[in-house]
Amino acid sequence: MDVMRFTEIEHKFVVSEQFDVDAFRGLVQALDPPPLRRFTLRVLDRYFLTEHGRAHRYVIRHRYDAVLQHLTVKALAADPEVRTEINLDLGQHAGDQSAAVDAFVAQLGATWRGDITKDIEVWEFPQCEIVRYQARSGDRAVHCVEFEALHTASLDEALAVLERFERATGFGDATRTLDSLVDLLFPDFR
Repeated sequence: MDVMRFTEIEHKFVVSEQFDVDAFRGLVQALDPPPLRRFTLRVLDRYFLTEHGRAHRYVIRHRYDAVLQHLTVKALAADPEVRTEINLDLGQHAGDQSAAVDAFVAQLGATWRGDITKDIEVWEFPQCEIVRYQARSGDRAVHCVEFEALHTASLDEALAVLERFERATGFGDATRTLDSLVDLLFPDFR
């Protein structure tokens, strides 16, 4: 079995509202080779925590947008650089399955729920996905840039990919956050 199959390797950087998006876009678009594709999207992420998840350090996420619908188990880690992420593709053929997901996680004993809306801009490369977004929940908001390694054979290769893309886009010396998006928008979550 591929040991990297259910492993997410990602760096997240919190940026200010004054972050120069146009300059960043220019740096990303100038990369060689250029991105395979670029798109923007609004995403709804609904997070659930169960007692078992709290004890074993994972959260359940239901993601629904115009492109995909996933039910995900995501590890909660002190450093989210490398963590387990298992996605089940619920597909778009049945439309929004929020009611079924709510019933499903209720049977698992969900004790907490939080919703996050993200407006994202994505650049896809063969080995890296770069995402710039604003995430909101209630009156809280955060602006981030994420770099996620894709299709790599080892942790060392994935980290080298992240370093290359971060340096090329001005994040090489920046300090990444060790907080997950849930932690950033729900400070009392844990």
